[in-house]
Amino acid sequence: MQKRTLLAAMALSPLLGACGFRLRGVPNFVFSSIYIQAGRGAPVGRDLMRNLESSSDKLTVLKDPASPDQADVICQIISELQERVIVGSNVAGQVREVQLRLIVTFSLRTPGGDELIPPTQIRQQRDVTYNETNASSKAAEEVMLTNDMRKDIVQQLIRRLSAVKSLNPSDLIARDA
Repeated sequence: MQKRTLLAAMALSPLLGACGFRLRGVPNFVFSSIYIQAGRGAPVGRDLMRNLESSSDKLTVLKDPASPDQADVICQIISELQERVIVGSNVAGQVREVQLRLIVTFSLRTPGGDELIPPTQIRQQRDVTYNETNASSKAAEEVMLTNDMRKDIVQQLIRRLSAVKSLNPSDLIARDA
């Protein structure tokens, strides 16, 4: 049985390449240094900094807040809003469903002030059923889902940063036109 599974996997692997499938790989950035400007203790800024440091040997993440202008680009985490919204309740008014939301607004600019990525929002949301008898386990589930949303947003940020093809804003305008 294992031999058949192995043979089937080997037979199907060339088809994956033919359909355009390939692993994401290491992101390529047009800049060699970046400064992450985020609020003190901002979880998305901290996670983004960690991920960028480990993503590429060619990228330097500057940490000195006194000299952000020495970086090629400055990524500013403008806001990070975490919400917990009640979306469902029963007849007695007890909460039955909650929606967790995480909204991050960021921009990317050069030290000279030229915007490479204008202020942009990334949103994540998760629906959670709620039961008051399991309040502590549901609280732990909400923390886990919030961390998961934060990781998703950081990965989206990295993909958007790697999508920048030029540090010259006039190139971006000509390409968009």
